[in-house]
Amino acid sequence: MTRFPEGFLWGAATAAHQVEGGNVGNHYWEWEHDPHGPFAEPSGDTCDHYHRWAEDLDLLAAAGLTAYRFSLEWSRIEPEEGEISRAALDHYRRMVAGCRDRGLAPVVTLAHFTMPRWMARDGGWTGPKAGDRFARFTETVLPVVADAGYVCTVNEPNLMACMPVLAATAARGERVGGLPRPDQETAEALLELHRRARTVLRDGGAPPSGLTLVGQEFLAEDGAVEEMAAHRAAMEDQFLAAAADDDFVGLQVYSCARIGPDGPVAPPDDLRTLADMEYRPGALGAAVRRAAEVLPGTPLLITENGIATADDAQRVAYTEGALRSLHAAMADGADVRGYLHWSLLDNFEWFAGYRPTFGLVAVDRSTFRRTPKPSLAWLGRVARANALGAEA
Repeated sequence: MTRFPEGFLWGAATAAHQVEGGNVGNHYWEWEHDPHGPFAEPSGDTCDHYHRWAEDLDLLAAAGLTAYRFSLEWSRIEPEEGEISRAALDHYRRMVAGCRDRGLAPVVTLAHFTMPRWMARDGGWTGPKAGDRFARFTETVLPVVADAGYVCTVNEPNLMACMPVLAATAARGERVGGLPRPDQETAEALLELHRRARTVLRDGGAPPSGLTLVGQEFLAEDGAVEEMAAHRAAMEDQFLAAAADDDFVGLQVYSCARIGPDGPVAPPDDLRTLADMEYRPGALGAAVRRAAEVLPGTPLLITENGIATADDAQRVAYTEGALRSLHAAMADGADVRGYLHWSLLDNFEWFAGYRPTFGLVAVDRSTFRRTPKPSLAWLGRVARANALGAEA
């Protein structure tokens, strides 16, 4: 058997806007109802996780998993600037307590892509007030995250900084060839928000905090080694450098980035998943090795890893391959503290709508009935054994 370290966390992840439903107060709700926008469909009620979270945590715990990552919806907590919803704060406090009651370590994300509409109208993430606003929001939720296991500040700032180009591509209906280089102004603004939040969390005695990043296995195509290195520096290295003082770094790894002389190269059609990513389980280990090399003293947490597929047997095969590559990287010295699968539920996948299914649990969007897939039981057996090889 391939054993993992004692105390290694095994879990699954979600994000508020993708599962809660009815998040009418954030800028994504407004954006996805724009008739000229890039979204395949609006989010609507999505999985109604806001009301059914206890049922979902029961499924997670019963399977044998030990951690749950979820995000706070800022627009519920602060629907208008300066107006704090005590009911929303209580809701998320109950979720943290519900995790603990079930033996699940709560991994709480402060900002997972969405912001309140009032903030979007007044400069958004790059506005002059953004740092103060995010610091104030972080201070507001200190009582919520006080009993968390880990706190993630900003989710995937390296992907968020790519959003202008990605949105334009999606709106034209073009197939994605890969992630473009991030907009530098947006990247720097998001990293400043992360630093501001990190300071508030530390001053407030919060649990370990860090940002989460898209991690990829970077591959040079047609001899484009220098282009690949430049792309990796913009997309990854500057963000890892900014995280050097974090308590941990969350890595969110799905696939590789093939970079040719003219930039990102689209994956081959026969390896393309429902999320237009290349099927490459070993990318997880490669991304972890790279991060451990750049930040040798910083613990890592796999805050997302998964595959968009309608074939659950393929999900199991992908996850097993990814975990074996992760274990090999850990055996070579990478300090990884846990693995959180994306996603617990089949959910709203942003521009792509509901077509890409990442979940360990299927959700009937008419009745909200949950149907656990065999992959959930499989991952639960891995978690109980804390090893690969005994879960068959």
